[in-house]
Amino acid sequence: MLTEPSMDSISTFDMTKYPLFDVMKDIKTGRIQLPDFQRDWVWDDIHVRRLLASISLAYPIGAVMMLQQGAQHQQFKPRLLDGVKNSAPQLPNLLLLDGQQRLTTLFMVLLSEQPVVIKNSKNQGLFKKWYYLDIEKSLEPEADRKSAIIGLPENKLMRTRNGDFINCSTPEHEYEAQLFPLSKVFFFSEWRSKFSKYWQYDPQKLQLIDALELEVLKKFEHYQIPVIQLRDSLPKEAVCQVFEDTNTAGCDLNFFDLMSSSYCVDDFSLRDDWKQREARFKSFKVLRKVRNTDFIQAVTLVAGYTRRMEAARQGWNLDKLPGVACGRSEVLKLTKEEYQTWADPVHKGFEEAARFLHGQKIFDANDVAYPIQLVALSAILTILSERSRSFQVRGMLEQWLWCGMFGEIYTYWHDGQAGRDVVEVLAWINGGAVPFGITQANFSFERLLSVRKRLGAVYQGFAALLRREGAVDWMTGEEINDVIYFEEQIDSHHIFPVAWCRKQGIDPKMYNCLVNRTPLSAKTNKTIGSKAPSVYLKEFEHQGTAVASLDEILRSHYIELNILQRDNFEEFFQARAEELMYLIGKAMGKDLKFELIK
Repeated sequence: MLTEPSMDSISTFDMTKYPLFDVMKDIKTGRIQLPDFQRDWVWDDIHVRRLLASISLAYPIGAVMMLQQGAQHQQFKPRLLDGVKNSAPQLPNLLLLDGQQRLTTLFMVLLSEQPVVIKNSKNQGLFKKWYYLDIEKSLEPEADRKSAIIGLPENKLMRTRNGDFINCSTPEHEYEAQLFPLSKVFFFSEWRSKFSKYWQYDPQKLQLIDALELEVLKKFEHYQIPVIQLRDSLPKEAVCQVFEDTNTAGCDLNFFDLMSSSYCVDDFSLRDDWKQREARFKSFKVLRKVRNTDFIQAVTLVAGYTRRMEAARQGWNLDKLPGVACGRSEVLKLTKEEYQTWADPVHKGFEEAARFLHGQKIFDANDVAYPIQLVALSAILTILSERSRSFQVRGMLEQWLWCGMFGEIYTYWHDGQAGRDVVEVLAWINGGAVPFGITQANFSFERLLSVRKRLGAVYQGFAALLRREGAVDWMTGEEINDVIYFEEQIDSHHIFPVAWCRKQGIDPKMYNCLVNRTPLSAKTNKTIGSKAPSVYLKEFEHQGTAVASLDEILRSHYIELNILQRDNFEEFFQARAEELMYLIGKAMGKDLKFELIK
C-alpha cells in the first residue's frame, strides 16, 4: 500500500516513487481513484505498445500527479478507473489528476484480467485487445521492442499480414506459440510452471523463459513510477488550474464538471439538477443554447452581488466591498448552499430574459450576440424580480442591451464585464451613475462599413433592430417577425446585387457592407437575382404589389423607393447609411456622428 510522505507546511506537493505493482494494487482496491470530473480518454494501439515497450526496457514514462484525500476532507466525488471491477471499493486516499490513460492502460493490461479498450485511430471506433510478448523477439538485442508486443483481438485469434495464423485462445496455444500474456507479468511463477510442464521441462525452453524473466519481466517488477502528490488542502480552483496545466490530453477542465464532482460529495447532484433545467430551457428558442456553465455563472453573479450588498449594509468601505464576477475562480468558490438558494430564482431570471429579448425581436439563440450578456441580463433580472416589469426599467435595460451589442463591449474581458454590469446597471436603476458599459459604448460609421459576417454582435443587432422596427418581407408583405415565426429562412441579402455592382465598378467594401444588406426571405432574394433595382422593383409590381405598398415595405427597411428606382447606388448608400446610424444611435441612446460620403 502506498503511504503518504510527510510534507512541510510551506509546500503544496511532494515528489516520491512507488513500485508499479503497488500502484496497480491500489487501483484495484479503489485506494487510487479518479475525480469524477476526469473525462474518459482512450488510447490507440500504437500508444499502448509504446507504453508497454518503455516499461519493459525500464525507460521513464513520466510522472503522474495525484491529489490526497483526507478522511475528513473529501473534496471531489471519486470514481474507479476503467477496468476496475470492485463492488465495494474503499474510499480513495488519492485521486489521479494526471496520468489517467497511462495508469488505466497499465492496469487493464497487467492486472484487470480483461482485454484493453482501444481506439481505432482512423474511425475513432472502440474495440478490445489482449497484449502478448513475443518471447524470442523480445530477447533480440537489436530488435525494436514495440515489434515484440502483439495485440490480439478479444477472441485471441489473428491472421498476420504475412499470412501466419496466431491462436492464443487457450494457455496451451500460448505455450506453443511462445507468446507470453502480459496479464501474467506479476504472476509469472504460476505461468512459468505450466509452461515448463507443457514443454516437459525442455532445457532450451527453460533457458528461454529464464532469460525472459531476467531481461524483461524483472523490469516490470522493479519499475518505479514517479508520483507528485498534492495536498488535500489545495482549493478547488488550484486543483482546476493544476489539472489543466499538466493534463497531457490538452483538455480544458469545464468548471461545471469540477463543481458537480465537488457537490456530489454532499449527496447533491448538480448534473441531475441541470438536466431538468436544460429540458425546460429548450422550450424557449432563445434559451436553447444556454450551457450548464452559463447557468452556474449567472448563479455566481447573483450570489456575489448578494454578498456585496450584505457587506455594504454592514458598513464596509466601498473599496473593501467584495467584487462581483463570474470567472473560473469566482465560480469555484460558489458553495452548494449558495447554488441551492439561488438556482430557482436564476432559472426564472433566464425565462424573464427570454421574455425581454422577445420584446426586442431576438427570438432564437443564434440571434444572441454574446451569451455572456444573456448571463448578465438573467442575473440582473433575477435580482430585480418584479421591478423589472416596469416601463422605465425595461427602457433602461434596452439601452444597456443595445450598447453592449453595437459597442461590442463583451468582445474582451467577458467575465469581468458581466460582473461590472450587474453592479453598475442595478445601481443605475436605483438612481446611481450611468454604467461604464453605456458611457463607453460607441459605434462609428466605419464599423458599419467593415462588418461582413452574418454572425457577430453588430450584424445580429442590426437585424434585430430592423425586426423590432417592423421590417417587412418584400415578396409577401409579411413582417419578418411573422415569417420567422413560421420558420421560413430569413437571411442577409444584397439590395444592389453583387453582379450588378461589379459591372458598375463599385467598391466591394461598399456593396458588401451592412448598408447594402437587409434581412429577406430566400424567395425575395431569388426575385432580386442579379438585376438592377429598377428592374426587380418592376417585377414586384407585376406580381401585384402596388407602388404605394412597395414604398411602405422599403421604408420598413429604411430604403427610399424613388432612389432605388433610379439605380443610383451612391445616393442610396448615403441616404440609408444616415438612416441606419440614426436607428442604431436611437437604440443606444446616443447621437452618433455621421459624415456623408463625398
